[in-house]
Amino acid sequence: MRRWKRAAAAVAAVLGLAGAATGQLAKKPDVLSPPVAPAATTATVPAGGARPLEKTDLDAWLDGFMPNALRGGDLAGAVVVVVKDGQVMTARGFGYADVAKKTPVDPYKTLFRPGSVSKLVTWTAVMQQVEAGKINLDADINTYLDFKIPPRGGQPITMRQIMTHTAGFEEAIKDLIGYDGSKVMPIDAYLKRWTPHRIFDAGTTPAYSNWATTLAGYVVQRVSGMKFDDYVDQRIFAPLQMQYATFRQPLPKQLAPYMAQGYPKASEPAKPFEIVQPAPAGSLSASGVDMAKFMIAHLNNGAGLLRPETAAMMHDSPLDKVNPRSLIPPLNRMELGFFETNINGREVIAHLGDTENFHTSLHLFMKEGVGFYVSFNSAGHEGAAHQVRLDLFRDFADRYFPSTEKDGKVDDKTAAEHARLMVGLWESSRKPSSNFLDVINLIGQTTVTVDAHGKLLIPSLKGANHAPVVWDEIAPFVWREHGGHDRLAAQVVDGKVVRWSYDLPAPFTVWDRVPFGRSGAWILPLLYASLAVLALALLYWPVAAFTRWRFGAKLALEGNAKRAYRATGIMAGLVLAMLLSWIIVVQSLFGNLSSLTSTADVLLWACQIGGAIIFVGAVGITGWNAWLSWRDGRSWPRKIWNTLVCLATLQVLYVASTFGLLSMTVNY
Repeated sequence: MRRWKRAAAAVAAVLGLAGAATGQLAKKPDVLSPPVAPAATTATVPAGGARPLEKTDLDAWLDGFMPNALRGGDLAGAVVVVVKDGQVMTARGFGYADVAKKTPVDPYKTLFRPGSVSKLVTWTAVMQQVEAGKINLDADINTYLDFKIPPRGGQPITMRQIMTHTAGFEEAIKDLIGYDGSKVMPIDAYLKRWTPHRIFDAGTTPAYSNWATTLAGYVVQRVSGMKFDDYVDQRIFAPLQMQYATFRQPLPKQLAPYMAQGYPKASEPAKPFEIVQPAPAGSLSASGVDMAKFMIAHLNNGAGLLRPETAAMMHDSPLDKVNPRSLIPPLNRMELGFFETNINGREVIAHLGDTENFHTSLHLFMKEGVGFYVSFNSAGHEGAAHQVRLDLFRDFADRYFPSTEKDGKVDDKTAAEHARLMVGLWESSRKPSSNFLDVINLIGQTTVTVDAHGKLLIPSLKGANHAPVVWDEIAPFVWREHGGHDRLAAQVVDGKVVRWSYDLPAPFTVWDRVPFGRSGAWILPLLYASLAVLALALLYWPVAAFTRWRFGAKLALEGNAKRAYRATGIMAGLVLAMLLSWIIVVQSLFGNLSSLTSTADVLLWACQIGGAIIFVGAVGITGWNAWLSWRDGRSWPRKIWNTLVCLATLQVLYVASTFGLLSMTVNY
């Protein structure tokens, strides 16, 4: 199963373009962040008071932080911009835009790819059309489309639900990101080729969706009568004089010379310019200072883009407009497009974003009038950019806006009882569901348990020291990372914990209990045992044949019994070969993002059709062999063994049918 886990890690890396330090897909959050719990970070809150936020101190702090972070993380370059009171306080470039040419990062002109931070531009465009009376946030989204989104439970979805990631769509990965600039799809073509399944009722469950964001961009295009790229150029970038910003792919000729190279690591060769097919969800290229202009506009009540009342609605959406079932107080929540990253008692709205090679965060301290933006052009060693950007934000907040709040405490006995109620297997709401990638939801289920002291323990949720986070319960069913910032909270119904999440990425990802029929607690041990039985059945056949030949013995079976015996050995081998084929296909697809297109359809159809024939056929053949064993009066060991082989094929068929390997679709 190690191969399956490596395949799961590859999927996690891809899922990490659009979201943030994401949920089920762990170490490379959001390429556009299966399912393993994401990494948490630990930041120590200083005991002293706040330092004044002044350029001299800020630059000195950055000069101490950033060069060491780049070197230690094998990161090529970064841009950091801080704005305050409508002005750029500092705009700094660190490292290289092009390592080979030793081209430094210019915060005014060097373009970075902010990934899902692009969504904030799309959401701003949506709110402009709301302001113009052309979009109603609570109307059926089909009102604005030339194709239909099917209802779920008789209910449509709305733009408000799309903006808060509660439309209920499964994850969509195909054609997410690649490198071939000649194959850029118009956004309507991207949307109409497949509608992801709605796996949650609208408004009830956060499930981050690049596809739904692209749908919102398409609505802007339709109601405005302008191509999406033209719209953002004319209605957002032009008013703010963002001359070094574009959603266009490939880059316009006048901007191409300013594009930073993207790297997996600074020590590795650069990758080509990334093509994000769901463009409104993540195709922006922009300089640091141009992003400063965008931050200033939002900090200044939408100046130049939105009326103050529209900006206020976007930045602090009324709770009565949000379905309470989608929230887990007191955790951070979604606003209209932005999400909260509140820290040290300050109200902060933000977005994070990742492509394969660029990693970004944008945070707005609303009452303080401060904006913080950082973007890296490489992931670095073990995804260092994700840790560095979180540490940078948290250290910035601790330095200039330290906390004066004090957490509460739950008594040890009650805390131990609450921790025990969390124990079990959980799965992320952000997940593929209707296709072969559903198998990753089996491999990546999140285990919650308790440690030797009865404290909450989530082994896959690790801190900056790579050890599991220690959680202190600070209020009933609310925990804080020991010595850090993150909170984790659970939703309790009738005395049972039914859902939990934590501050990053809480607003758009929650964890729900895994149903018994999909639980890895029993499925995986039985699957491992089944694979061992099938491997032994396969090996037994040639070994037994050699033994008979060596000692001149004959096979004591004739007719149908002999045919069933031999067919069972063949089917055992075919089942194992089919599973190995699936592993190889998944690894190859996610090892090369450009393969996540229709070019892989033939392989996927072959695996699904072949699997249907082999997995179903294996049950039939081994069942026939087991039945003959009992009917012919063979020895008890032979009866039991042949029955075990049949049960092993049944277990494989159950896994394949339950987790999408027989879904008969190439949409994913």
